[in-house]
Amino acid sequence: MARDRRQVMEATLLAATFSGLPSTLYALVRARSLAAGAVYVYDATRAVGTLVPPGRPGFRRGALAHLVISLLCGEMLARTLPRANSVRWGAAAGFVGGVINVGVLGRGFPAIKRLPLIPQLADNVMFGTVFALVLDQLDRRHAEARIGNA
Repeated sequence: MARDRRQVMEATLLAATFSGLPSTLYALVRARSLAAGAVYVYDATRAVGTLVPPGRPGFRRGALAHLVISLLCGEMLARTLPRANSVRWGAAAGFVGGVINVGVLGRGFPAIKRLPLIPQLADNVMFGTVFALVLDQLDRRHAEARIGNA
């Protein structure tokens, strides 16, 4: 059964919003400074900008690239996640996606390679987990509304 497009978009945007929490918290704890956490988020976003031609770090390019990557990942998850145990599968898919994107492909980009790997993988796990949680909740509400209207 196809997923509702609005629900997929909502789940994707929420997952994209919260997916950076693990690495941001890591930076905050490690540096013990709010300013250092903000610098980390800025630098990580700029690093993603190297994926977009001309390959230089850039905050706007990085934010746009992150959004596009998130939309693609959300679409992939919407099409492949089973409805049963979807949160576990979402977390697993996030981990696998992180290994491929950050651990393998990202190693070819120096700005991305400089980012700590484990927190970046945790961000990807967070994306998959949040996406699945939100989509589960929206699916449940949608089903309850249909039953209530029947």
